[in-house]
Amino acid sequence: PPASGIGYSPETLAELCKIPSVAGVKDWSNDIVAYENNLRAVRGSGRPVAMLSSFTMSLMATFFLGADGCISGMGSVAADLQAALLAAVKAGDLAVAHAINERLAPLVAVFYAPPFVDMHNRMKEALVILGRIPAAHVRPPLTPVSQDERDRIRLALRAAGLL
Repeated sequence: PPASGIGYSPETLAELCKIPSVAGVKDWSNDIVAYENNLRAVRGSGRPVAMLSSFTMSLMATFFLGADGCISGMGSVAADLQAALLAAVKAGDLAVAHAINERLAPLVAVFYAPPFVDMHNRMKEALVILGRIPAAHVRPPLTPVSQDERDRIRLALRAAGLL
């Protein structure tokens, strides 16, 4: 993935998928073309290996390409919406998928805004706002979310229909 600068080529993924104990691949290539190439490699491995998208900023696109599911930090906040999006895509219901994707869009925008490293701090704040956890503690070098950012998170939760 781009965050680490380390990733596997599609050819390497295909070889790894031939290992009997490999059940799934989490992909956060963060590039839809790379994602599609990786998916093609996994599917071409000759084994039933699940392809799980972690490309939350283009989740609907990865679902339409054929992802089997997702592993997303944002799932701690909006798992029901992400599951509904996958179900709509699998049912071929583009209108419903688009409507759900539009509900997810404000959350994606607020959680994955620069600095990207603060995404989990923001998700913790959302969980506090939703009453799911009592506090959003973060350890240094991370810093707590500002009141302005907390307000933007609250607006995004409202726009997504979660508040």
